[in-house]
Amino acid sequence: MKGWLSRLLAVTRLAACMAAFAVPAYAEKRVALVVGNNDYRNVPKLLKAVNDARTMGDTLKQLGFTVMVAENQNRQAFSQTLLAFDKAVDAGDTAFFFYAGHGFEIAGQNFLLPTDVPAATEGQEELVRDASILADRIIERLQNRKVRTAILVFDACRNNPFERAGTRAVAGGGGLAPMTQLPEGVFSIFSAGPRQTALDRLSNDDANPNSVFTRTFSKELTQPGANLVQVAQRTRRSVSELAETVRHKQIPVYFDQMVDDVFLNGIAKGPAEVAAKPAEPLQKLAALPPVQQLKPQNDSVNAPIAMFSRHNGGWTVVFSIADPTLGISWRLGDAGDFRETGFMDTLDPRTRKRMPNPSIELPADAPAAVIQVRYVDTNGELQGPFPIRFDPEAALIRDQRKILDMTATSWLSFREYNGLLVYYTHLMSYRCAIREVRVGIDSTVPDKVLKMPPCDPRDPSVIPHDATPYLKLTPATKSVSVELTYRDGSVSEIKSFRR
Repeated sequence: MKGWLSRLLAVTRLAACMAAFAVPAYAEKRVALVVGNNDYRNVPKLLKAVNDARTMGDTLKQLGFTVMVAENQNRQAFSQTLLAFDKAVDAGDTAFFFYAGHGFEIAGQNFLLPTDVPAATEGQEELVRDASILADRIIERLQNRKVRTAILVFDACRNNPFERAGTRAVAGGGGLAPMTQLPEGVFSIFSAGPRQTALDRLSNDDANPNSVFTRTFSKELTQPGANLVQVAQRTRRSVSELAETVRHKQIPVYFDQMVDDVFLNGIAKGPAEVAAKPAEPLQKLAALPPVQQLKPQNDSVNAPIAMFSRHNGGWTVVFSIADPTLGISWRLGDAGDFRETGFMDTLDPRTRKRMPNPSIELPADAPAAVIQVRYVDTNGELQGPFPIRFDPEAALIRDQRKILDMTATSWLSFREYNGLLVYYTHLMSYRCAIREVRVGIDSTVPDKVLKMPPCDPRDPSVIPHDATPYLKLTPATKSVSVELTYRDGSVSEIKSFRR
């Protein structure tokens, strides 16, 4: 109660200051680190990464950031620069990290390559890992510093830098992998989608000193009144259109785990009546709660996590608890009685007692809420309650995306009935996670958009009676390729289905 009251008083004082001076005010500072690597020693050099970092540095200074610019960083210098960045940010700050240079994905993990990364070959993945910077570690470090907003921008989606004629390259991929499991309070954007390469220039006559992504993104950042998601969406549209002019596919993707809108260059002005109440929109500025707000109410490192699954009857929520437990209870919100989950007809070998049921059921129309979970440990002591955020829309998209990833071989199916048909019933059943479906008939380039009915959150898996979940094909058709663009902007691998 005391903590809540102190936060309320702080917000009230901030709003009063804003109203008194009628200018934007920030309770915490903005800090940015921009890194550009051109001069690689053992892999191909780049031309525009340093320029991109300088341009982003100038742009961020205009937006009120204290900017650290680092160029041509070897492994040691990169580590020292990140350490200085750590020391520059404090709890509640807005932190911005920009990287232009070579990036490399190994087994789903993203590595930023310093200029002295060795020229690895087949079987030398560990060499690359040890010599590079793990992108997830940067996020972890910012989380440890308890920043309020963490923004990460990667202009590193280039070709595999380890490919050499006559040799087999190290196992991995040029560019970076999607970062779909970001912690709350983090926003990331990539200059291109998975398996796409980012253009440095549009043609030999393109004299712009910056890459196609950075020139666009830096311009969109300075547009007044646009929140970060709008900046990302506009950048994606513009970059995609520019790339299409030279018949290249480049669609930037972003991953958003922010709670509220984040405005880096002021809030959009609304109707005239909004001007009469300036304090109201200003309270939403850079609106991420501190990371620690959703941490457990005690200091246990074994706080439960939850997995949400949508089915015809509603939601199943499965809690995962590291500690052995003698009982689990829960409630929705901060008031009311806790309910026991009951027990399963199974013995827990760790406690030699009946295993508590780790799951609960929620109705299909359950609203967004915080689930409070607590458990009894093996000493008989009550641990928690621990808050777990339930967002039905985000949970539905995440659940269906996971199913689609696991069942990629079932996306399409052929059937001969009064001709040749290809069914995409499976995709239609999980359409809430999909923004667009493209297919290619006897082609590895999906160029035709499939029509999908809108998502119905009340009954997401049901296919409307008037929908047509198939395409009619010519009898000579041999194969169909398919590519999904998910709701978060990421793009699937192109899957090919043969008759």
